[in-house]
Amino acid sequence: METILTLNNISYHYQSGGKRQAILENANYDFTAGTFYTILGPSGSGKTTMLSISSGLDVPNEGQVLYQKQSLGTSLSLQKYRKNHCAIIFQAYNLIPYMTALQNVITAIGIQHPRMKNKRAHAVKMLTEVGLTPEQMKRPVLQLSGGQQQRVTIARALSGSAQIIFADEPTGNLDGETADKIIYLFKALAHQMDKCIIMVTHDKAIAKESDITLTLKNKQLVEVL
Repeated sequence: METILTLNNISYHYQSGGKRQAILENANYDFTAGTFYTILGPSGSGKTTMLSISSGLDVPNEGQVLYQKQSLGTSLSLQKYRKNHCAIIFQAYNLIPYMTALQNVITAIGIQHPRMKNKRAHAVKMLTEVGLTPEQMKRPVLQLSGGQQQRVTIARALSGSAQIIFADEPTGNLDGETADKIIYLFKALAHQMDKCIIMVTHDKAIAKESDITLTLKNKQLVEVL
C-alpha cells in the first residue's frame, strides 16, 4: 500500500512547572492509504497531541511530518494541507450555531468544493449516512442533542475529498448502535475509497475494529499486536 503520511524523527515536549515533559522522542511511523488506524490509550497519554501534530494543528519541536513525501510547513503549506488533503473530527463540535445541520455541511462543501453541483444532495447523503433524519437536518444545531451534533461534525468532515481523516474520540457521545455505524463507515472509506483513517480512542473494543492499533510507548508510536 502507498505511504500517504510519514512521521520522521518526531520529538515533542512542553514545559510544566518548570520541568520538561516529553511526549515523543524521535518517533517514526508510516501511515498508508486504504487503512483504518486507531491510536489507543488513556486520557493524558499524548494521543490528541499525536493527532494535532499529524494534522498540522501543532508542530513538533524536532523532526518532519510528510504528506506524500512533501514536508508540512515547507514543501506543502499547513493551510493547504488542512484545506485540501485532510479533515478533522474534533471532540468539540465547532459547528456554526445559528445554522441548521444541513447548512453546516453545505457550507463546508462550498468552502472545499465551490464549483460542486448538487451540494445540498451531497450534504443530505452524508447526514443520512451518519444517522440523521430529514427533520433533524433542518433543525438549528443548538437544538440537537450532543450525540446528534457529533454526527453533524462527522458528516461535515466526510463530505469533502480529503485523503486523510483524523478523528478525536468521535464515538464518545454516541449510543452503541450509532457508534457501530460510524465505525462501519470509517472501514468503508478506508477499504473502498482508499482513504487513511486515523482515530484516537480509549475504547479497546473499538480499537479491535481497526486494521492497525497504535499506542504511545516509551515516547514512540508502536503497533499493538
